[in-house]
Amino acid sequence: MKLLTAALLLLFIAMCVASAEGVKCKCSRKGPKIRFSNVRKLEIKPRYPFCVEEMIIVTLWTRVRGEQQHCLNPKRQNTVRLLKWYRVWKEKGR
Repeated sequence: MKLLTAALLLLFIAMCVASAEGVKCKCSRKGPKIRFSNVRKLEIKPRYPFCVEEMIIVTLWTRVRGEQQHCLNPKRQNTVRLLKWYRVWKEKGR
């Protein structure tokens, strides 16, 4: 009986850790190149123990596809330019 209880407890802990990993790291695949004018929201999430690098999540809006979220690679030059542009745009109060 103790062995069964220990096995179930171990299984439960493994499931919790696996679900926490999926929740923390959303950027398994990096998004496409984007137009700055389509950006609605930009979120920068810190690195978690399960993720290799910080997460940059951008919400885009287009007439054809509507609202979509994409993960961007923080090392790409286009993403660095987007971050600079977004900070300036936000400071102007838009």
